[in-house]
Amino acid sequence: MKALRIGVVGATGVVGQEILKIIAEHKVPFSELKLLATARSAGKKIDFLGKTYTVEATTAESFDDLDIALFAGGAASKEFGRLAQSKGVVVIDNSSAFRYEKDVPLVVPEINGEVLKNHGGLIANPNCSTILLVCALYPLYKESRIKRIIVSTYQAVSGAGKAGLEELKLQNEQLVKGEPITPHTFQYQIASNLIPHIDVWLDDDYTKEEMKVVWETHKIFADDEIGITATAVRVPVYRSHSESVYVEFEKPISPDRARELLANTPGIVLQDKPQENLYPMPLTSSDTDEVYVGRIRKDLYNPNALNMWISFDQVRKGAATNAVQIAEYLLAHDLV
Repeated sequence: MKALRIGVVGATGVVGQEILKIIAEHKVPFSELKLLATARSAGKKIDFLGKTYTVEATTAESFDDLDIALFAGGAASKEFGRLAQSKGVVVIDNSSAFRYEKDVPLVVPEINGEVLKNHGGLIANPNCSTILLVCALYPLYKESRIKRIIVSTYQAVSGAGKAGLEELKLQNEQLVKGEPITPHTFQYQIASNLIPHIDVWLDDDYTKEEMKVVWETHKIFADDEIGITATAVRVPVYRSHSESVYVEFEKPISPDRARELLANTPGIVLQDKPQENLYPMPLTSSDTDEVYVGRIRKDLYNPNALNMWISFDQVRKGAATNAVQIAEYLLAHDLV
């Protein structure tokens, strides 16, 4: 298999560090690895697979000799994404900068990997909440088209990067000590609290985070007719997002049939024995690549609907792992 010349942009951040971890775990073949970040992080040393790498400041010249650039997200995507593409580098981007552009495929490989055949050199990674939702629902969508989704997300602070993790840790310590708390990363105190506000407000009083789920699910499923309503909530959990999902189908799917379909889907872990207290939780989904699905039950009022509870590690499958899996798909299908 071809050995790639890989660049990781944002290599010192939470997602960038996880990308490196996934590259090692998946044994992605590479002949060259370039770790890129802001000028502020340039010069830092990172030990990886027995070698010490020096982080470089990202510049236009950084992409001159690369096959693939994995962007961990942030301002660098807008500044360098199209530039890297113009140099013949295949860009896999974790930010929202290009997700809604018509010439940019939005990809979860196990769902719509075939669109990569016409990738054009720039590929977008979906939002983490979207990946969790579509991975859990796609096996059911193939059985019966989905008409309606109502989803509430329970999003860990790691979704806000290092700053989110540090803020929750500090505030938990301040609570124990009885010290005053002043929020910086989040709008309000996050420790012992829930905040129904992620990203900016849009004109219809939905947040951009909520609308990402709508726009991106439509694009990934290639089905704009699905009715989707999302409510995004930040919760005082360090790692792993969860979602409560109501899903309505064109024809009924029984809970047993849904369990059968999900249990036979690679990348899905069925945890659905509520009477034995077995159900998905952030605690058990953290640091794994799988999507955990449980609490599958009939809706009490709609015979064509099911309710379920899902969880996954949004830093891994919601960002780093999905990006690396896109690279692996490209490599396996000779698309890079």
